[in-house]
Amino acid sequence: MTTHNDIPFPPVGPRDRRRLLSGVLPRVSRAFYLTIRVLPGPLRTSIGLAYLLARAADTIADSRAATPTSRLVALRRFRATIARPAGADDARALATLAARFAATDAERALADSMPTQLSLLDSLSEDDAARIRAVVTTLTRGMEVDLTDFPDEAAAAPAALRTFDDLDHYTYLVAGCVGEFWTDTCVANTPALSGWDVPRMSRLGVAFGKALQLTNVLRDVPADLRAGRCYLPADWLADEGLVPADLLDPANSNRARPVLARALRDALVHYRDAETYALAIPRRCVRLRLAVLWPALMGLATLALIARNPRWLDPSRPSKVTRAWVYRTMALSLLTVASNSALRRWFHRLRTRIEVPPPSMD
Repeated sequence: MTTHNDIPFPPVGPRDRRRLLSGVLPRVSRAFYLTIRVLPGPLRTSIGLAYLLARAADTIADSRAATPTSRLVALRRFRATIARPAGADDARALATLAARFAATDAERALADSMPTQLSLLDSLSEDDAARIRAVVTTLTRGMEVDLTDFPDEAAAAPAALRTFDDLDHYTYLVAGCVGEFWTDTCVANTPALSGWDVPRMSRLGVAFGKALQLTNVLRDVPADLRAGRCYLPADWLADEGLVPADLLDPANSNRARPVLARALRDALVHYRDAETYALAIPRRCVRLRLAVLWPALMGLATLALIARNPRWLDPSRPSKVTRAWVYRTMALSLLTVASNSALRRWFHRLRTRIEVPPPSMD
C-alpha cells in the first residue's frame, strides 16, 4: 500500500466502490454511466475510475469562475499528482483543489471523492494503475489545448485550430487515447480477447475515439464558438471564404455546409473502424459488445441529426438524440448484439442517413 509521510490510504471497501461507480459517476455523466454499468465486473472498476479522474480534471479545465491561467496551473498540479503513486495527504490536497473549481453539487461530490478515487487507484494491479495514469495524463494534455490555444471565454471573437492535423491531434488527445486505454485494459482483463491483434485493435480503438469526439465537436459548434473556441480548422473555413466569427451567425449554416461535409466524411471513415472494432469482440462477450455498441450507434445517430439539421450553427436548434431513442436503441441492441449481419445492417442504415444530401436552407 502506498504511503506518504507515513500516512497510509484507508482501504477501499465494497461500499466505497459502489458509492463511486453507482453514486458519484451517474451524477456527472448519465450517458457514460450506462456504458460503465453494463461492463463486466473486472473492467467496470478500472474504466469507471479512469473516467472519474478525467472528469475531475475536466471540471478544473472548464471552470468559468477562474482565469485560464489559474486553471492551467491547477490542471498541471492535478496531472502531476495523478501521474505517480500518491498518499493520503496528496489525496486530501487534490480534493481541496478540485473543490475550488466545482460549480454544481455533482462536481462537489466528485471533488469530495478524490481520496477514495486515489485509494482505489492505489489498490489496483500495477499494470491497471499505470494504464489509468497514462490515459489521464494524455487527456489532461488535451484539456491544456483548450486553455493555451484559445482566447479567454470573454474574448470578442472565437479562434480556430489552424489545420486538420491540429484537429486530428486534438481528437487523439481528448478521445483517441481512450481507445488505446480501453483496448489494453480489456485485453488484460478479458481472457476471450487473448487472440486479438492488439496493435491493430488499438489503432481501430483510436479511430473509434476520434469518431466520437468529432461528433461532439460538430454537435457543440454553436456552444463552443460562444466560449471562444472553434475546432473546425481555420484553413477549411478559409477555403469557403469564412473566418470563425462568421459561424456565430446561424444564417451562415448553409454557406458553411461544405466545412461540415468535410468533417462528416472524416468522421464516417472513423466510424467504419468503430464498426470493425465492435464486431471483432467475440459474440459471447455480450456485456463488452453492448458497452462498445451503444456509444457507436448513438454517435452515428447524433451525426445523422447534425447532417440533416439545416441550421446546425443555431444554438437554439441542437442536434441531440432523445432519451426515448437511447432506451429504444438499448432494448433493440439486446436482440441484435450476437448477430454481426444484423449489426452491419444497422450501422449501414445510420451511415446512409448521414450520406444523403441534407436539405438546403435556400
